[in-house]
Amino acid sequence: MFPFPYALARPLLFAIDPERAHDLTLASLDALAATGALRVAAGARVDDPVELLGLRLANRVGLAAGLDKNGAHVDALAQLGFGFVEVGTVTPKPQPGNPKPRMFRLPEADALINRMGFNNLGLDAFVANVQRRRSDLPLGLNIGKNAATPIERATDDYVEGLRRVWPHASYVTVNISSPNTKNLRQLQGGDELSAMLAALGRERTALRRSTKREVPMLVKIAPDLADAQVEAIARVLVEQSVDGVIATNTTVSRDAVKGLRHADEAGGLSGAPVRAASDRVIRALRALLPSRYPIVGVGGVMSGDDARAKLDAGADVVQLYTGLVYRGPALVGECARALKAHAAAARPAGRPTAPTD
Repeated sequence: MFPFPYALARPLLFAIDPERAHDLTLASLDALAATGALRVAAGARVDDPVELLGLRLANRVGLAAGLDKNGAHVDALAQLGFGFVEVGTVTPKPQPGNPKPRMFRLPEADALINRMGFNNLGLDAFVANVQRRRSDLPLGLNIGKNAATPIERATDDYVEGLRRVWPHASYVTVNISSPNTKNLRQLQGGDELSAMLAALGRERTALRRSTKREVPMLVKIAPDLADAQVEAIARVLVEQSVDGVIATNTTVSRDAVKGLRHADEAGGLSGAPVRAASDRVIRALRALLPSRYPIVGVGGVMSGDDARAKLDAGADVVQLYTGLVYRGPALVGECARALKAHAAAARPAGRPTAPTD
């Protein structure tokens, strides 16, 4: 993710540890943004405004959570052409995450495996960083639970996260689908999810009254769900008045990468191999949810064609992360242009590609 041709930068980045390359890239983007060079190099953002969740997105391509866990690089990332940006996951207390090494490239599959474990500086640093941003792009803030918090007390962490980020968020994402925090995915169970979202709903009501702001809340789910689990989640999302869903997080399946170097590393697999599973969940959600219910599609978007497939499956907008590692920032504009053309072609048929909340 550098302003000169990514084909030149990628071999250099791929020659060093993935996590170190990640940190180096973010530092470089910040330095270039500060001089104004990044905005010039990135070119004009694709202008394709869309209304979703009561927000006006600059285009249909967003940055997925995970790239900027501490919300420290929003202004630089916003200059890469995204229509909206999501940062985090943040937990109430700082935590180092899992032992290193914890990120692995599988270049033969255009994939990554990570077991980062919600490494972040905690809510205090996160909120301070977000408050310093200058970008006016819609900003999603992604919240999770601390690894040390027992799963029975997970709701406490999410309520605290919601309360703290609410004044600064365009929308909030409740991340219950990372495979790298022990037992976290059990919160996707119907009863567990319903109880947690009910508590968050009560907190939202109090926050609306005290702040006089409305902040949409979304839930991010896994690609490894059985049909019955997706059906139960869809029902709970509607019952608990959740505003939208992000589908999906990384997968624990290794079927698509068997035999490759690092394929047996623990963690979540992202990139091209998760595309089909993500699209399957999106299609199921679209069939189960009300027709205008917002779905954010993420997982395996490596090209404009992949982005279009997410919309065809039922998503309203898409997010990128691993695709940036393999394709560089040009992928943002490619996908945004593809989705703009796709929406224009679909409009005469009467399908609303940009529903309002």
